[in-house]
Amino acid sequence: MRMDQLTTKFQLALSDAQSIALDRDHQFIEPAHVLLALLDGEGGAFPNLLVRAEVNLEILRVELDSALDRLPAVTGIGGDVQASATLDRVLNQSLKLAKKRDDKYVSSELFLLAMMIEGIESSALLTKSGATRQSVEASIAAMRGTDSVNDPNAEENRQALEKCTIDLTQLAEQGHLDPVIGRDDE
Repeated sequence: MRMDQLTTKFQLALSDAQSIALDRDHQFIEPAHVLLALLDGEGGAFPNLLVRAEVNLEILRVELDSALDRLPAVTGIGGDVQASATLDRVLNQSLKLAKKRDDKYVSSELFLLAMMIEGIESSALLTKSGATRQSVEASIAAMRGTDSVNDPNAEENRQALEKCTIDLTQLAEQGHLDPVIGRDDE
């Protein structure tokens, strides 16, 4: 798969996954590396997507760390880390899903769905954390609506209101707003 077929956020996540694999002395980049990179990515909508899919993020993070600790560590590879066959399979599935949705770019949520479809170890970790394929699909539908990913920066443009504004109604419901003095009649 060519990197120019991926959104910029997803490209960044793959780069971060490579760094995680190097830090842990792993020879191959696995889907678990990418999933951890997506969870830790700044400003991304990926954690919100998982929360909508009813995933317990704390359990998922612990399970991912445990799974990565079980991978064999190789010393002396000198930064030569490659994508595993499993990761290639999931990326190819992601590309197929993108084509079915008429997307020009593969986004991170399709990677998540592809993991669930492929039934790999990382999808078992997601299931253990509360995700199902149906909940992931529903979460993607709620987040994307009918929009296609025709821009490499599409993931950065999502949830713009949540990123740039404050929901005063939500804060008032939670009791975090001070009452307005002198407006009791209203």
